[in-house]
Amino acid sequence: MKTIKGPAIFLAQFAGDSEPFNSLEGIAGWAAQHGFKGVQIPSWDARLFDLAKAAESKAYCDEVKGILNEAGVELTELSTHLQGQLVAVHPAYDLAFDGFAAPEVRGNPAARQQWAVEQLRLAAKASGNLGLTAHATFSGALAWPYLYPWPQRPPGLVETAFDELAKRWLPILNEFDRAGVDLCYEIHPGEDLHDGVTYEMFLERVGGHPRCNILYDPSHFVLQQLDYLGYIDVYHERIRMFHAKDAEFNPSPRQGVYGGFQPWIDRAGRFRSLGDGQVDFTGIFSKLTRYGFDGWAVLEWECCMKHPEQGAAEGAAFIEAHIIEVTERAFDDFAEAGTDDAANRRMLGLDRAGGQP
Repeated sequence: MKTIKGPAIFLAQFAGDSEPFNSLEGIAGWAAQHGFKGVQIPSWDARLFDLAKAAESKAYCDEVKGILNEAGVELTELSTHLQGQLVAVHPAYDLAFDGFAAPEVRGNPAARQQWAVEQLRLAAKASGNLGLTAHATFSGALAWPYLYPWPQRPPGLVETAFDELAKRWLPILNEFDRAGVDLCYEIHPGEDLHDGVTYEMFLERVGGHPRCNILYDPSHFVLQQLDYLGYIDVYHERIRMFHAKDAEFNPSPRQGVYGGFQPWIDRAGRFRSLGDGQVDFTGIFSKLTRYGFDGWAVLEWECCMKHPEQGAAEGAAFIEAHIIEVTERAFDDFAEAGTDDAANRRMLGLDRAGGQP
C-alpha cells in the first residue's frame, strides 16, 4: 500500500482575468494559502501556461516549477480536456465545441482536429520535460449522440465509431509512451469513454496500450447511477489519476438521470462541493489506498450552490482529512509470539511420529 498525495487542485475553474487568478504566480500562491500542496494546470490557459514553449524548452519548464515551488506547491499534472475533446467531434457538436480551438482553425473541422492532435503531442513532450508521469484529457465523442437511440442504431455504427476513435488516438498514445507519461482519460458523460464497458471497448481497439489509462472521478458515476466503489475494484490497475469531486442524485416522479433539460440547480443529478453530496469518499480513499494508488487527490471544484472560494477552502481540508497515512506495521504486532518455521510445524502437528497430525 502507498499513501495518496494531496491535497491538490485543478486550476481550470478558478483561472480568470483578475488577480490573483490571472497569473501562475498569483494563483499558485492563492492555492497554497488555502492549504493545497499541488496544482493541476489547464494547458489551454495562456494566462497560466505556454504549452508550446514547455514542449520545446526545459528551461521554461524549470521556470514553471520554480514559480510553483516558490509558492509552496508542486505541479501534479497538465490537462488537455478541451483539446482532447476536439480529437473526435460528431458534426452535431461542431458549433458547440468550435470555441475550444485556436481562432485560425475554427469553422474548419479537419484543421481543428489536426490542431487538437498537435496539442496532445505538445502535451506529451511538455509533460516529459516537466518530469510528470500522468496527463489528463477527454476522449472526444463520435457515438455519443446515439447513446439512447430512436430509431435503433444500424448494425456496426458503434463499432465503426470506436474503430475510428482508436485510430485517431493510437499515434497520440505512442507519443505519450515515448515521453514516459500515462494518458488518463476522464471517464465522463458526453465522451465516448463514459463508463467501464466503453473504456474496455476502446482499450481493446488500441491493443491494451500501456499508456491508455483512467482519470477516476466518482461524481460522473453518481450521475449515471454506476457503482463507483466497485469500479475501483475492477479497474484499479488502470486508474492513474483521481479527481475528488462530489455529486448527488435525487430522482423524483418528474425527473431522473437525463435531467429534463433543466439548469444544474434544478437537476436530479447535481455536482456539489466536497462533503455536500452523496459520494462515499471514505470508501474511495480506502479502496485506492488498498490498491496502492500513489497519485494525487485533486479537487475539481464544481457546485451549483456554493461560492468557489468557500468550496476551495473546504475542499483542501476535506481531502487532507481523508488521506490515509499507510501504516508500516500490523495493528496486532503487539501480540506477535516470535515463532519460527519449526514452531509453526509443531503447532500444525506436522512433526509427530509418522509425520501425520
